[in-house]
Amino acid sequence: MEPFAEYGHAIASLALWALIVSVLSGLSTRGRTAEKRCDCGKPKRDYADQWYRSERAFMNAVETSGPFVAATLAAILAGASPTWVNLLASVFIVSRIAVAFVHIGTTIQSLRSAIWSVGMLCVLGLVVMAIAAVL
Repeated sequence: MEPFAEYGHAIASLALWALIVSVLSGLSTRGRTAEKRCDCGKPKRDYADQWYRSERAFMNAVETSGPFVAATLAAILAGASPTWVNLLASVFIVSRIAVAFVHIGTTIQSLRSAIWSVGMLCVLGLVVMAIAAVL
């Protein structure tokens, strides 16, 4: 762990992200009934239905996993500023927790999108730092 000690928050963020996605996976299975499912097994599109929003929150987390994990690992391995890598990875986690609560608990799409954008800006920052560190 010695060469990565300065990236403790970012590494913890990666571990927390795995936990968050796992929790969202479990939440996404609530309320499944035949009437609420399409033939493919996915829930019918209905943002008024909290189960549908739970499943979408999980799928959105899955969709953002690759970019977050790749950008964070690239920034760490490239030796980008530990302070900034830790900060951006931590802010990403906080923003994604907020996205999950807003996504599942409300139908306020503009708020969800704004918080989602914060997380994606963190990923973009990690990407830029990784590239800058290797050039």
